[in-house]
Amino acid sequence: MRYVIALPFLWLIVFFLLPFALVLAIALGTNAPDLAPPVELGFSFKNFALLFSDDLYVAAWLSSLRIAATSTLIALLLGYPMAYAIARARPERRPLLLMLVVLPFWTSFLIRIYAWMGLLAKNGLIDQFLRWSGIADNPGSILGTEWAVHLGIVYAYLPFMVLPLYATLEKLDTSLLEAAADLGARPLTAFLTVTLPLSLPGIVAGCLLVFIPSIGEFVVPDLLGGTGTLMIGKVLWDEFFTNADWPLASAVAICLLALLVAPIALFQRQQARSLERRT
Repeated sequence: MRYVIALPFLWLIVFFLLPFALVLAIALGTNAPDLAPPVELGFSFKNFALLFSDDLYVAAWLSSLRIAATSTLIALLLGYPMAYAIARARPERRPLLLMLVVLPFWTSFLIRIYAWMGLLAKNGLIDQFLRWSGIADNPGSILGTEWAVHLGIVYAYLPFMVLPLYATLEKLDTSLLEAAADLGARPLTAFLTVTLPLSLPGIVAGCLLVFIPSIGEFVVPDLLGGTGTLMIGKVLWDEFFTNADWPLASAVAICLLALLVAPIALFQRQQARSLERRT
């Protein structure tokens, strides 16, 4: 029994703590282009200081936070009605609707993003539709803009918003809504005072599942955003593979990990407090 319990901890040590320690050791070193790998181990925090003093990296952090937060909000506005509709659908129809939500995952992520490149490009399907319908005479190319990045992120991670929301809304006791209606509450009032507060755990979980991978996203901004979109994931790639500055790239990875762990820790702390209040 002890060995079974020890397996998760062994997994964390081998696949998280050891790689983290290696990346941290590289981040504290200095760049040495003549060595292989190009790292001279040491104990210097200059790489971390550069990340918060150089305008390029500060702009990348702020841009990543803004794009991830905006995309998460859009995913929430789209995902909540979808999850609510699935939770209120007939029980025999819910498996089919859930399958449609996760259906894009049956195809490679990279292929799906490449497909959006064709849709958003100039003279692509969306451009041709706008011309044909008369909505815009010369819409131009959406590809290479920040809107394309938002669209790609929302499309890629929308199921991660829908599924936890559905899991929360599906367990919602409908008798509470009936009681609110009996007390004279209108449907909107009942939603704001009953459904929305009870679905907050699903909202928080969905937002975390979308925000965390979005802030470090590389494929979507690189393919759909082009050179005009600055995100920390692209900076990390450039430092590793273009500039071959492993210590600086490792410092970016460490700061990104710390940034992502913080909201998870706050969420777990909030969940623990809510459990204490219930008990």
